[in-house]
Amino acid sequence: MITRSLFIAALLTIASVSGAQAVKPTEGFVTGDDGTKLFYRITGQGRDTIVAIHGGPGVDLESIANDFTPLAREHVVIFYDQRGSGRSDLPADTTRLYFPNHVADLEALRKHFKISKMILVAHSYGPFLAASYAIAHPDRVSRMVFFGPVPPRKGDFNRRYGASLNARLDSTQRAKSADAAKRLADPNSDALQACRDLWAVGMRPRLAEPDRTLRLVKSDLCGSAPAGIRYGLTVTNRVVNRSIGDWDLRPALKTLPTPTLVVHGEQETIPMDLVEEWATAMPNARLLKVPNAAHFTYAERPEFVWPAVLAFVKSGAWPAAAQRAAH
Repeated sequence: MITRSLFIAALLTIASVSGAQAVKPTEGFVTGDDGTKLFYRITGQGRDTIVAIHGGPGVDLESIANDFTPLAREHVVIFYDQRGSGRSDLPADTTRLYFPNHVADLEALRKHFKISKMILVAHSYGPFLAASYAIAHPDRVSRMVFFGPVPPRKGDFNRRYGASLNARLDSTQRAKSADAAKRLADPNSDALQACRDLWAVGMRPRLAEPDRTLRLVKSDLCGSAPAGIRYGLTVTNRVVNRSIGDWDLRPALKTLPTPTLVVHGEQETIPMDLVEEWATAMPNARLLKVPNAAHFTYAERPEFVWPAVLAFVKSGAWPAAAQRAAH
């Protein structure tokens, strides 16, 4: 028998959960230190604020937003398009795309929303940006989650990563990808169609079982403004990578106290041994290896990933399966 008090409590719980899910996203622009306009979207509710950092360089918030919805159940989540991508400014002066400006943009975002300490959740290239910001502003970050991160140092990453992607495609797929990339760079072509053709091929080697899991990825890598898609993938990616150069964050990471959970698929094209260096270099980081998953662990194995991530984000609790690296 359900008592009146239990019934009321249940109704309040349902209302609370429904309200958290029903909060209408708000959108707008933040102005960076140099006047660059950064598009943002806010969803969810809660006492803590998560800033979600997309990958690339050159893709945009639509590449992660629809898959990161579990974060909004108990947290405010701020997504934003990095400069030179999506709906943010696409500068004619490409020196404004240099990497230090991206770190400064994160600080501008924090100041704009008056956040004392942020939780940073990042995907792919995003963890490199998140870690660089935390190194510069360690007192402004409470926790970090890295999904499928690039390694903390360049080393032979580009060669190994490229070889792994290439090996997972046949000659027909490689030709389709090259054609789509060529069309994307042509200002007279249909940017959205070229983008969709590019990722129709490009997503497959980034999933452990593409025939089964492709439909599970809810985010849309071609869901933003066509001009931002074209500029991001053909200009921003090249300029930002060049400005980063031969990176190695490991010396600075050794004194970074921020608790960090690194989540990486066991079938990733990004080499696991290089990613393990995040946990080796950082004094308070652990690595969660996800079986039967690759670059989109949160979509490929949500039942494995999200309980662990949400517990860590909420309370700092390490997942039982997370490994502490030897330092």
